[in-house]
Amino acid sequence: MTTDPIIELTDKIKARGNSPARQAPDPVNTPMIRHWAEAIGDTNPRWAPGPDTEAPPAMAQVWTMYGLNPERMPNDPLPDTMQVLDDAGFTSVLGTNCDQTYARTLRPGEVPTISTHLADVMGPKKTGVGEGYFITTKSIWSVGDEEVATMTFRVLKFKPGTGRVAVDKSKSSRPMVNKDTSFFWEGTQAGELRIQKCNACGELRHPPGPVCPKCHAMDRGFVVASGKGRVRSFLVHHAPVVPGKQLPLTLALVDLEEGVRMIGEVKGEVTIGDAVEVWFDPIDDEVTLAKWQPAGTPAPEPEPEPTSDLPVWELPITPTLVVSTALATRDFQDVHHDRDRSIGHGSKDIFINILSTTGLVQRYITDWSGPQTQIVSCALRLGAPAYPYDTLRFTGNIVSEEDGVTTIDVAVGVSIGTHANARLEIRK
Repeated sequence: MTTDPIIELTDKIKARGNSPARQAPDPVNTPMIRHWAEAIGDTNPRWAPGPDTEAPPAMAQVWTMYGLNPERMPNDPLPDTMQVLDDAGFTSVLGTNCDQTYARTLRPGEVPTISTHLADVMGPKKTGVGEGYFITTKSIWSVGDEEVATMTFRVLKFKPGTGRVAVDKSKSSRPMVNKDTSFFWEGTQAGELRIQKCNACGELRHPPGPVCPKCHAMDRGFVVASGKGRVRSFLVHHAPVVPGKQLPLTLALVDLEEGVRMIGEVKGEVTIGDAVEVWFDPIDDEVTLAKWQPAGTPAPEPEPEPTSDLPVWELPITPTLVVSTALATRDFQDVHHDRDRSIGHGSKDIFINILSTTGLVQRYITDWSGPQTQIVSCALRLGAPAYPYDTLRFTGNIVSEEDGVTTIDVAVGVSIGTHANARLEIRK
């Protein structure tokens, strides 16, 4: 039996148990709280400078972050484990899970310490971003002998360039729309497959044009096709990459019931002579493409509109938001502020870090429930990255209210899917 050398090395780190308590480089202080609140956009008066200033619960990890060019503490399990993975070529990192509990908030002047142990290393695993290992650590923050917060934290260390290529439909080539073809694209937007018709002689033709090839009249109209046809010929395209398309890509020449032919993309496997039917695929708010699928293919279930007990909040993602929140949380990973380095690590752009997502989720809750709300715990799972020029959409649902504790599920969406799910326990 072959033993994974990475697991062998990380098992030795795991066997060391809890690290010695490491002190925060600075006491809890008002300027850092103010910078964090400004970046997150959290106007809770409890974080404002004054004699009763408190530090937001989501900042628990911030106080003991290493910083830009730190000297690592010996026997700290997370950086030691990360180094093992770096040496093996797993140089990219992505936070995935962050479960925190808060006994109380911190106040200026207090100096927290952190003690961490390596709980688990799992891999190698195939993921959407690449092949990698999941690293799970457990940490405790204390002030003196008092435990003030805990965290179970999981990150994925992966090899850049080994993941599935992300497909962004909005990058698809856009059709040329003019006075001869506008009726066709207006039809696809309306869910209709339109065929140009000569109003003078009744001839149908595709592709559309200004003059009837039969009688040479220029009196143009259209009919709505049944959307049914048969495959006359097809090909499967494997390379090169086509923007906005997932390869391999099947293209077919389809004989429509109305007697004209169309070329289009096919979803699913077909052979010559197969019956197919049209389906409409919107690539953005302005363009919908007509594509084909085997006849009888069940219509896709529409995505249900998420319900929300809490008011829906939408927050545009700007490069400034991504960079400023990363710096305010003392997260200097290059994927959060250096676009070129981020792309080199296998991402399409910089993206919001998990500490900032945690802060934004907690801001969403306290903006709704009131500034005096006590966050008891926050268990957060990351999904799709949150890139600049997208929008974060927050929804929340009350799960239960028991013994003064309200449990709320928060979902954070972006255009490519769910960015995060979080379950919070709060006291009002």
